[in-house]
Amino acid sequence: MNISVIITTYNRSFFVKRAIDSVLSQTTPAYEIIVIDDGSSDDTGEILKEYEGEIKTIYQDNQGVSAARNRGVDLSRGDWIAFLDSDDIWHNKKLQIQSLFHKKNPLTLFSHTNEIWIRDGKRVSQKKRHKKPNGDCFYENLDFCKISPSTVMINKKLLKERGGFDEDLLICEDYDLWLRVLKKEPVGLIEESLTYKYAGNWRQLSFSNSCHDLYHIKALLKHLPDLKVENKISQKLSILQKGAKKHKNDLILAFCKEVSSKLDFI
Repeated sequence: MNISVIITTYNRSFFVKRAIDSVLSQTTPAYEIIVIDDGSSDDTGEILKEYEGEIKTIYQDNQGVSAARNRGVDLSRGDWIAFLDSDDIWHNKKLQIQSLFHKKNPLTLFSHTNEIWIRDGKRVSQKKRHKKPNGDCFYENLDFCKISPSTVMINKKLLKERGGFDEDLLICEDYDLWLRVLKKEPVGLIEESLTYKYAGNWRQLSFSNSCHDLYHIKALLKHLPDLKVENKISQKLSILQKGAKKHKNDLILAFCKEVSSKLDFI
């Protein structure tokens, strides 16, 4: 298997070295490592120069993580794509175990691994609702994203067919893409915890739950008409609208009104 590893980073010079090293230490080497520097203003560029000859580095003006990942995919030469956020790392057998899974299951074109969450140097316990999905699980993932980008390996052709990451979404771009993939494809789960996610650096923590509901709804609208999807939109819309009224957010209230009219039409 030819696996292209795509690392996206933005002002994470301290972390990106750790991420790259975790890929270079894989027992099954990557076909290529592509690092997209999405407009960093720190010393990320200097760090990346240390890996000249080992990785391919692309610098672009800041456009967001979706645009950075999509550019990495466009530039990749491998048949398979593995994403790694620059503040996460892999177990050194991640690519070996995940590629072996796909060789044994050639009809499965999308997989992810279990992961270990770390905050402030300590392991964080995951709740039952965070249990990783397996198989046909589109509806299981409607509530929130249960698949982390850094755990994923996906066939490049499938990824391109599903349209890649939506660059209009500021957050929840992974939730959006995985739903579009899961609509027609199962996901395979590697039970081993092969990805280390450093919770203290989660960019999502800077966004409120209401923002997540807003972007979840935008993603879910792509899957109408579907009664279960419609019900989930209605549920999230009610929460979003309640918060917008409380904070007198006219912009979000207008969005809620527009979505409600679409549901009424359906």
